Amino acid sequence: MEALIALSVGLLTACGIYLLLRARTFPVVLGITLLSYAVNLFLFVMGRLSIGVPAILEPNRADYADPLPQALVLTAIVIGFGMTAFVVVLALRARADLGNDHVDGREP
Repeated sequence: MEALIALSVGLLTACGIYLLLRARTFPVVLGITLLSYAVNLFLFVMGRLSIGVPAILEPNRADYADPLPQALVLTAIVIGFGMTAFVVVLALRARADLGNDHVDGREP
């Protein structure tokens, strides 16, 4: 399972970096989003998720689930969604003002 998760994080990161290096704005936005997904998956997996144990400490219980990674990922998802929406609006405005969606505003 660790190899599958590592492969997923690596594939998301590689695709995100590839799209970030494109000359158009919308693939760049998709690349940022894929990198965000890769980081979220990495944070979620590094939290050592436990199955069948409570997230709240009890007096006579030795094992518990750490709720911090889940809280971090949920917060990152909300912030990432807001930033993606903001960048899409900026890209649409740049396309309307400049007439194309090239990252530096002019065709090569």
